[in-house]
Amino acid sequence: MNQTTQIPALDDGYHYKVMRRAIDVLDQAEDQLSLDQVAAQMGMSSAHFQRLFSRWVGVSPKRYQQYLKLGQAKEMLRDRATTLEAAHEVGLSGTGRLHDLFLRWEAMSPGEFARQGEGLTIYWGWFDSPFGLALVMGTEKGICGLAFAAEMGEEAAMQDLTRRWPKAVFVEDPMMLRPWVLTAFGAQDGALDKAPLFLIGAPFQIKVWEALLQVPSGYVTTYSDIAASIGNPKAVRAVGTAVGRNPVSWLIPCHRALRKSGALGGYHWGLPVKRVMLAFEAARAEA
Repeated sequence: MNQTTQIPALDDGYHYKVMRRAIDVLDQAEDQLSLDQVAAQMGMSSAHFQRLFSRWVGVSPKRYQQYLKLGQAKEMLRDRATTLEAAHEVGLSGTGRLHDLFLRWEAMSPGEFARQGEGLTIYWGWFDSPFGLALVMGTEKGICGLAFAAEMGEEAAMQDLTRRWPKAVFVEDPMMLRPWVLTAFGAQDGALDKAPLFLIGAPFQIKVWEALLQVPSGYVTTYSDIAASIGNPKAVRAVGTAVGRNPVSWLIPCHRALRKSGALGGYHWGLPVKRVMLAFEAARAEA
């Protein structure tokens, strides 16, 4: 197993990995757990655990569990959907902290993309995250890949990203990526220059990913809205494919794209991960 870089405490002895474990426990529970039950599994007193969890997620463990119910996606689509055309006009794009942090991005040129990463050095490392073990990759220009291994496993996640750029040189260097990852997962506040994105994809894919960056945290959109926003309303299926090929999960928020029916649709890194991400963001938006 590769060495995992643990993201340090947020503040006041906050245990980042413990909060990630708590989210896993809540997500996997068949019935709603009491505060005492979850705190006991974390090895903490109920009061201490409640304070830490609420500070990180924004709501109590009990309230967070309500966001994990199966109907949450449909409720978000009904109550918190936004068309991409209107997002900037009403100021929604400024409400999502991640959107603000990662607005500065750069895309590889079509010619460079066609060379399949030839001449490109991509650094990589494993990190703990609120959504399980994360594989992060980046060039000197910014993060270009972020995969989650909770559902597919570490080997499959590594193969998934590396085969996207088969001619690149891959170098394990988590410390090079660490400042960007700290900002990405909220372990420290960072300026724009600390967490840039470097998008590696075909021109149509990049247009779709750029549209996803306009969806603020705590809101959702549909594949058809994305297609309309990029000027190709009939390309819903192609949009769905491009969303599924997004290499930078969480930061380019493909988890915020739903079907018109309110169904979650697919998610490349596993539907349980998508469900937890939506619950996490909805809880923070309410807080």
